[in-house]
Amino acid sequence: MTTKLFFQAIVKFILGVLLVGLLIFLPAGTFLFFNGWLFMGILFIPMLFAGIIMMFKNPELLKKRLNAKEKQQEQDLVVKLSGLMFLVGFVVAGLGHRFGWYSLPKGVVFGATAVFLIAYLLYAEVLRENTYLSRTIEIQENQKVVDTGLYGIVRHPMYSVTLLLFLSMPLVLGSVYSFLVFLVYPFIIAKRIVNEENFLEKELSGYCEYKQKVKYRLIPYIW
Repeated sequence: MTTKLFFQAIVKFILGVLLVGLLIFLPAGTFLFFNGWLFMGILFIPMLFAGIIMMFKNPELLKKRLNAKEKQQEQDLVVKLSGLMFLVGFVVAGLGHRFGWYSLPKGVVFGATAVFLIAYLLYAEVLRENTYLSRTIEIQENQKVVDTGLYGIVRHPMYSVTLLLFLSMPLVLGSVYSFLVFLVYPFIIAKRIVNEENFLEKELSGYCEYKQKVKYRLIPYIW
């Protein structure tokens, strides 16, 4: 761990908390928004602990996860579309609370909270299984194909997990309208996966054989 990495991680974490809070509570017009605080808690408290663990156990992985600058133009578009989805989805959820739009039942909200937390645990497992993971599409030195654990079920378990995470977010916020916004995510991530696999086939030794072994990209028996 270095001092530079520590401050980089802390600054990004604080900015993330402020930005998401602003996008949710400003449109809501109040801090008295239970679903908003519930979402902030289940998102950022585990993130804080995971960041601390990575900082001491695997600072190189943390550094890679903090590097979000996408080099490929097509993938950069995917990242920007995802960012737009979050912006619109969070704002819509806040506006829904302010204007009293239909709010999902508490049972749905708490069920989505459970799904989100389970997905967070799966996210940690993916990070444990594959230390080559980066937020950008690239091949790292001495990188090898990982084909065990969750990678033996689908080729992109990280994206499978983010699908669960992102689609449960608007449900935790209690907004069916925000959920409709987040439904664009499967299409966004499908585009990223197709492009990423084309890249990996050319650049990562053994990936073509891995595709033959593990048939499904994102969801077992579906795609």
